[in-house]
Amino acid sequence: MKTPFDATTINGMELRNRFVRSATWEGMCDEQGRPGEKLIDCYRQLAQGHLGLIITGYTFVRTDGKQMPGSMGAQSDDLAPDMKALVQAVHDEGGKICMQLVHTGGQGRASGGNRLIAPSAIHAAQYSTTPAEMSLQDIKEVVAAFSDAARRAKDWGFDAVQLHAAHGYLINEFLSPHTNQRTDGYGGSIENRCRFLMEVYDSVRAAVGAAFPVLVKLNGSDFLEKGLEIGDATAAAVALDQKGIDAIEVSSGTPASGDNAPVRKKIDTREQEAYNLPLAKRIKAVVKCPVMVVGGLRSLELVNELVEKGEADYVSLARPLVREPDLVHRWQKGDRARSRCISCNGCYRPGLRGLGIACIVEQAERKKAAEAR
Repeated sequence: MKTPFDATTINGMELRNRFVRSATWEGMCDEQGRPGEKLIDCYRQLAQGHLGLIITGYTFVRTDGKQMPGSMGAQSDDLAPDMKALVQAVHDEGGKICMQLVHTGGQGRASGGNRLIAPSAIHAAQYSTTPAEMSLQDIKEVVAAFSDAARRAKDWGFDAVQLHAAHGYLINEFLSPHTNQRTDGYGGSIENRCRFLMEVYDSVRAAVGAAFPVLVKLNGSDFLEKGLEIGDATAAAVALDQKGIDAIEVSSGTPASGDNAPVRKKIDTREQEAYNLPLAKRIKAVVKCPVMVVGGLRSLELVNELVEKGEADYVSLARPLVREPDLVHRWQKGDRARSRCISCNGCYRPGLRGLGIACIVEQAERKKAAEAR
């Protein structure tokens, strides 16, 4: 019988359990995307918490693909010393670390002279301004940027890379008819809309080789009018599986998806947990590679159940680990109480002030306890 604490292997990468830290924005890097001691310590704590795999915050492959301040970058060989230090901190604690690679496309930063690019020059729901439609040369250059970033990640000692094909960023923009209205070989049918993703995957695989794990984060649904739906998402998943993708993490939504955005609030009951599980089950039914599910997982009881039933192979957590980096270790030691995360999204507020993400509820409780002493 499978359990969440099983040791597993993904394309030679040995993991101590089935728990994954899903990518999030931490806001702890400098303007060039160089990680500092704060981020290194953050990942060290996650590794000490006995996670099977840590996926980094979304890491831009080119400067025009950066969205948020403090994001990590993989656009330059000059970042090598700091990246190697980050990897070493995780490895010293027995952990494994995967770099998530992204170009944020039409959701990028329009300031600083950046030219925003996307599949089509339309003002989609998640855009703040209308981006330029990518030329064939633009596509070729971005594909190469993903490849170069993946090569750097491997050289720096990362254990895997993950392609971010969700949440309305560039790869997802090509997949989604909501943002892709091209009439050439990159638009129209789902096969054409998958073309950019497949070219990115092929270039990355060529850069890192067959024995290096390459994962993808894929929207099962955009939850947008005329957006990517589960039927097309399964087609993309099958195409990736046939190409040799090593694992698919299933997510959903975009910033314009309202209550169905990627990070939903007020997950108070078990029924509200695992909100992407129905999508993950649909994808798992048609692929051979391992499937990870992210979204609102808060209780070990539910995690045990979905792994035991084979509904997903790995469970991904993000916000719960901001409040409790040692959550998995706590569960493993026998304290099986529900995650203390209340899904308020307040953890992003310190990041927006340049302090890096942190649980404001935990900070308030500690301050109150200190004042009471």
